[in-house]
Amino acid sequence: MDVPAAPAKSRTQPPVIVARPVSQTTPLVFASPHSGRNYPAEFLAASRLDAPGLRRSEDSFVEELFSAAPGHGAPLVHATFPRAWCDPNREQWELDPAMFADKLPDWVNTTSARVNAGLGTIARVVSSGEAIYRGKLTFAEAERRIEACWRPFHETLAALIQGTRAVFGQCVLVDCHSMPSHVPVSGRGDRLADIVLGDAHGTSCSPYIVRFVERKLVDLGYRVRRNDPYAGGYITRHYGRPREHVHALQIEIARDLYMDEASYTHSSGFEETSRDLTALIEALAAEAARLSRH
Repeated sequence: MDVPAAPAKSRTQPPVIVARPVSQTTPLVFASPHSGRNYPAEFLAASRLDAPGLRRSEDSFVEELFSAAPGHGAPLVHATFPRAWCDPNREQWELDPAMFADKLPDWVNTTSARVNAGLGTIARVVSSGEAIYRGKLTFAEAERRIEACWRPFHETLAALIQGTRAVFGQCVLVDCHSMPSHVPVSGRGDRLADIVLGDAHGTSCSPYIVRFVERKLVDLGYRVRRNDPYAGGYITRHYGRPREHVHALQIEIARDLYMDEASYTHSSGFEETSRDLTALIEALAAEAARLSRH
């Protein structure tokens, strides 16, 4: 089967897009940091992988699955740049020194678990483990990507959260992702969940909100687990501060529910999954608005 390559990076498309409601009526913000699929030609040329290989790190079509958010009064922010190029779900400076030809500054985080796994802000490998680059990068290249991609994403997201909290007194951030369908839970070979909710083990989000989302998804027929194997990345942990009335909940959706993982196309399940997530968005928007009033 021929696998379609991701489109080349547009010179005019911004790194971050916000789909805004006509009027924000609920203290919800949705984010899709990993669904970007505009791959720069220079990236493809420098990589030892072809375009489909690079797309293994991509949360394909997640921004489409949650596209109903603005229609229910909530903004949706998503990156257009790919995760393999620059990962906004990492600290700003999580870099692997083995990837670079020059010495990294002392203030760079070179020892995190993400860096050790090859999945720092500038990734060394795609999520399936294959090395990305033919040769070494320079620190100046990392700086360029972080300034052009990571920083605009977080400036945009932080402004949306701050503005939402100012209007409603609180903000609920839903951090939207997808997961490979073969990923087991707790080391077991069988898949025990269709959707994994991550609240950083109870620290990033109100338990009431987590239970509300979990019940709604279970009622829709999904197998749901919490924090295993995904408890939440940088975005969930950084922005989720319940004591400051900002809640962050990560949602990971198994890809075989809505896409063909070999061809990177919508599957026959896309419409049903999208319809179910729209029902979740509608219910959560109404409940979050109710909570903000009381």
